[in-house]
Amino acid sequence: NPWKPVLPLLSPPAFSTTCARCAKDRRLRAKRAISERQLTRYFVDQRKVRVVGGQGGGGGHSFYSEPRKIFGGPDGGNGGDGGHVIFKADQQMKSLSSVFPFYQGFHGGRGGSKNCYGANGAHVYVKVPLGTLVKEDGKVVADLTQHGEEYVAAYGGAGGKGNRFFLSNENRAPTFFTPGEPGQERVLHLELKTTAHAGLVGFPNAGKSSLLRAISRAKPAVAAYPFTTLNPHVGIVHYQDYEQVAVADIPGLIKGAHENRGLGMAFLKHIERCRFLLYVVDLSVPQPWIQLQDLKYELEAYEKGLSERPCVVIGNKVDLAQSRINLPLLREQVAERVIALSALTGDNLEELLLHLRELYDTYVKTERSRGQSPVKW
Repeated sequence: NPWKPVLPLLSPPAFSTTCARCAKDRRLRAKRAISERQLTRYFVDQRKVRVVGGQGGGGGHSFYSEPRKIFGGPDGGNGGDGGHVIFKADQQMKSLSSVFPFYQGFHGGRGGSKNCYGANGAHVYVKVPLGTLVKEDGKVVADLTQHGEEYVAAYGGAGGKGNRFFLSNENRAPTFFTPGEPGQERVLHLELKTTAHAGLVGFPNAGKSSLLRAISRAKPAVAAYPFTTLNPHVGIVHYQDYEQVAVADIPGLIKGAHENRGLGMAFLKHIERCRFLLYVVDLSVPQPWIQLQDLKYELEAYEKGLSERPCVVIGNKVDLAQSRINLPLLREQVAERVIALSALTGDNLEELLLHLRELYDTYVKTERSRGQSPVKW
């Protein structure tokens, strides 16, 4: 028949829907490239957390009934208690970056028939580093210093009562029951007492981030403009006897930082939590010792005695010609030990690492002589 319609040829499907092995397109997708900026992990030493305890389960409402025993009486069980939110100190945790802004405990189960109680809600444990301060309305409510130490941040609500609870001689068939109570709700501030063993202190573009990259595996952002570092980064310096010294790259300070100028007083708190300080000075600028004087003035204006902590002066960018001229002038003006190095080329990094270990050993001996345990990483 010439008028017979011609059916279009159907192309085979791209993948089979009948074969179990070929049911899905198994081609692997290429991972999206992540920039170095996105890979950067910075240190978090304070968090605002809202915690809510789990709600208690409602009481049960039922009456017992079986053959030849119609009026068996009430048998509704009580509801389960809600779960708590608990902060637990863990020595494996070093930062608050893994702490979420909101936690809630699990709700309790509802009471059932035959006097069955509801299941209690599971507790939610939040791991925090050692030395975490828990504050509420500016007051310290907990100080977690020992491994495994716990603090109940929010209590779960009590479970409701079933109608079996209200059975009495006056009321042989109670029909009412109570709902579960809501969990406790609080807003807490978590704060670390210790940021790191050593803190790199200096003005913007002094080379602190480059120095931290050179002595550890930390990857803070490095660029030729001021205030490249906006959050503190912590790098770990490893030694042959398996000791680890934590060095923090503090964002750059400027004149008037104690008056909340520049990045403000928020980052002076990071310096306050370091055990000893490493002043990083740019040797290529005229009169580099003035930088050291200004830095010490800002620290002393923020907290009296902060500039008197054990320290060493690091003269960075010694690979430049002007730095070699300013180096002997800096040593004449400064009473502290001056270590000249280049974070870019790696010159004289060994002297810094050896002196850093001396400062760490002195800190450990001092803490043990006081009967306190030093902070270990």
